Amino acid sequence: MIKAQFFYDTLAAYGINFYAGVPDSLLKNLCAYITDHADANHNIIAANEGGAMGLAAGHYLATGQIPVVYMQNSGEGNIINPLASLTDKEVYNIPILLVIGWRGMPGSHDEPQHVKQGKVTTGLLNVMGIDYTVLSKEEDKVEVQIKKAVDYMQRTKECYAFVVEKDTFDAYALQNVGKNNLSMSREEAIQTVAAALGDKDAIVSTTGMISRELFEYRTAMNEGHQRDFLTVGSMGHASQIALGIALAKQDRKVWCFDGDGASIMHMGSMAITAQKAPRNYVHVVFNNGAHDSVGGQPTVGLNINLPAVATALGYKYVYSVESKDRLKVLLENLKEIEGPVFLEVRVKKGNRKDLGRPTTSPIQNKEALMAFLKD
Repeated sequence: MIKAQFFYDTLAAYGINFYAGVPDSLLKNLCAYITDHADANHNIIAANEGGAMGLAAGHYLATGQIPVVYMQNSGEGNIINPLASLTDKEVYNIPILLVIGWRGMPGSHDEPQHVKQGKVTTGLLNVMGIDYTVLSKEEDKVEVQIKKAVDYMQRTKECYAFVVEKDTFDAYALQNVGKNNLSMSREEAIQTVAAALGDKDAIVSTTGMISRELFEYRTAMNEGHQRDFLTVGSMGHASQIALGIALAKQDRKVWCFDGDGASIMHMGSMAITAQKAPRNYVHVVFNNGAHDSVGGQPTVGLNINLPAVATALGYKYVYSVESKDRLKVLLENLKEIEGPVFLEVRVKKGNRKDLGRPTTSPIQNKEALMAFLKD
């Protein structure tokens, strides 16, 4: 494995010191090192990967220095537009170094949502005309790879990608760990909300820990999982999946269990939800100010006023709570009002170390939910 410091310092020797992106579990050691050693203007955790490309392009336009955009390979879809219409050599010809975590790499075991993405990771780069290499796990070879990449970008002004396998970067623990003083855990909050739902209510839960914690709650309570759609991939889109169900099934209350990172990633979706004004829709954002599923890197979730955003966009009722007692009272009140409702539940960071993963497949999850909605 290679040290994050070695990678960071080698790029710095070529004047590459600006980073933007969305954290990834395979890159968490590198992302942690960058967080600890780059100042706030040189490492920006973006709302989404496309936004990171815009930030990087702006940095290049202002400085002439090559920037870095990091992401999980699931974020490739978000960068296709800027790759084709912003940085491409036939448009503005802007060089950006892409560092892409290769989840679902063929031949490796991974979660279902990563399998297809793993198969097409390099193919998408080929289709977009992006030269790339799989980053070595040996530092002397990485040094050569970086030189080749920099020479290529300086000569052609085109983007270049490093595709990163599992266990490429040596362990590095984040030192600059943001903390909050909130007392309720996300899992406790999820259990409290799920326990208050009616028998006909449905849940669409977002990517990562929220879906995993919801699944384990149902298992612990000896309940089935047919009422829950676990959005194991497609980060940032759970609220619109929930909206689609709510508009089609107006006799049922539909709850979106969202995260702060996911809701910020495609925040424009909140505007659509509010303006469609579904009476049977409750948008719950469990806000801990962190990308918990990929190493605890910070979001801006606790630094912004999400309820004010929801109010401005047109949600009918907007609430924010951070205590279990207040949450229970509010959930009782929600049974009597019509939506769309926005509920921010402010929770502390972290999760159980022994938290499991869903034992049903996405297809089984889909079919069970569809049968439940049909009844």
